[in-house]
Amino acid sequence: MRVINSESSTMTEGIPSDAVGRRVVCDGERGTVRYVGTVPPTAGVWLGVEWDNPERGKHDGNHEGVYYFTCRHPTGGSFVRPKKVSFGVDFLTAMKQRYELELKQAIAEEIKISIKTVQLVGFEALSEKQRLENLTEASVANCDICGPGPENEIKQTTPNICTLNLSSNLLSTWEDVARITHQLEKLHELDLSHNRLRLPAEPASLSPSFRGLKVLALNNCALTWMEVLEFAPMWPQLKELYLYDNAITELHSPVDVLQSLTLLDLTSNPLTDGSDVLKLAELPRLEELRLSNTGLSSLQFNDVGPGGKTTMFPALRSLVLDDNNIAEWSVVNELDKLARLQQLSINRNPLMSGERNRETARQLLIARVAQLEFVNKIQVPPDERKGAELDYCKMFGEKWLESGGSRDQAVSRPSEEFTAQHPRYQSLIQKYGAPEEGEMKKQKPFALKNQLLTITFVCPDASDRKPIEKKLPDSMIVQKMKGLLFRLLKIPGSDLKLTYTSSKMEGKEIEIDNDLKPLQFYSIEDGDKVLVRWT
Repeated sequence: MRVINSESSTMTEGIPSDAVGRRVVCDGERGTVRYVGTVPPTAGVWLGVEWDNPERGKHDGNHEGVYYFTCRHPTGGSFVRPKKVSFGVDFLTAMKQRYELELKQAIAEEIKISIKTVQLVGFEALSEKQRLENLTEASVANCDICGPGPENEIKQTTPNICTLNLSSNLLSTWEDVARITHQLEKLHELDLSHNRLRLPAEPASLSPSFRGLKVLALNNCALTWMEVLEFAPMWPQLKELYLYDNAITELHSPVDVLQSLTLLDLTSNPLTDGSDVLKLAELPRLEELRLSNTGLSSLQFNDVGPGGKTTMFPALRSLVLDDNNIAEWSVVNELDKLARLQQLSINRNPLMSGERNRETARQLLIARVAQLEFVNKIQVPPDERKGAELDYCKMFGEKWLESGGSRDQAVSRPSEEFTAQHPRYQSLIQKYGAPEEGEMKKQKPFALKNQLLTITFVCPDASDRKPIEKKLPDSMIVQKMKGLLFRLLKIPGSDLKLTYTSSKMEGKEIEIDNDLKPLQFYSIEDGDKVLVRWT
């Protein structure tokens, strides 16, 4: 296998000298140039491009046994002729096209409506508002912006922009972004989603260019958490950070960065490990944390016992845990330890779908977490809380008595096991009094328990790895299970090849080949083995 380095792009007119690493667009698809040069036996110069959308590509940079470049995805790359791509336009060109030219076209269309004289009522005001120097909010998303343009012209032309959308452009470096934002002295809100930005040599040196930035969106930028922490010195005043759908698989404690954050959105990142979330626990001002669709199944605050209040997440008021794998009420009990938690969203988790009655599940959430004011975005009025807590006392009254609880508080000694399962129960008894025997409800086992599968993961081609046993809901999709295996085995989830064996079908391996199907689709049962291989 041979590896070819890029040739000097100065040999071909029309290709920038710094083309490798630059962003390009071709037929509406964006990518990053990884190679410039010839590809024998063909003549002429090619660009080797790694596409943001791997379905656009054909290979991983390997052509006939020769590696011209490498890609994250095995089908993420292809070769294209330079004349087929665009390296983009500068910021001011895009702004003029977006605002001034569109306005002129709109006026021209209005005039064409009638051969009679047309009064352009309102257009004078619109024209004034559309003037670049008057804009306070600007969106130039999908405008193929690659850089700032002539020096200092942005400051002179658009001095009043406070909110700027630069998403889905061709920006390739933070230095290019900084050369734009440095000229926008009033900027406090910036969207850079769907860009691919390289780490600057000295991030802290760019902080003056983001001095007033309070809100930043970096959704779908293929970032890891370590990259975010390396970027973070650029944003000393940042309050809200949106990182939806990146490549964040593990977290690390922010040290001397992100200390002013009040909102952090990690939605749709394959975290899976609840203990990693605790590495954010010392952020002193964090009020809202969004962890939807991250694969989480557990969360524990072990610095205090049942019924206590943790010192972690001291300012957290809102927690979003939708679309995860939470299957145990013990996780909800842990959330009661968060001293200031007022809003909880936990939709579409096995815990909730396992309850036969959605209203019962809501009542249990309210009763188990004392200070909640909103559950799944619906307010909890005082009378609903009282009703939920009274029903909770009745629901588990018999178990409380069986565990050693008593209506006589002097001799009431519920077991440690009951207290761990129902840490608020004793305080509710003190608040409302113990339920009468006729009020107690006979408990039926939760259907959820019957949906948990004990699965053993085995790596047949890696004898040094021991089998791992996990309990998973049968509603978990294969993609989320792969995310879990990524964390456990430290290998890329996209490279995994999964099969399973069952005692009912000795000697036969069944392929697990559809990432979007739940485990129950493959009839995986309690005690089956999943065989994990990777390339």
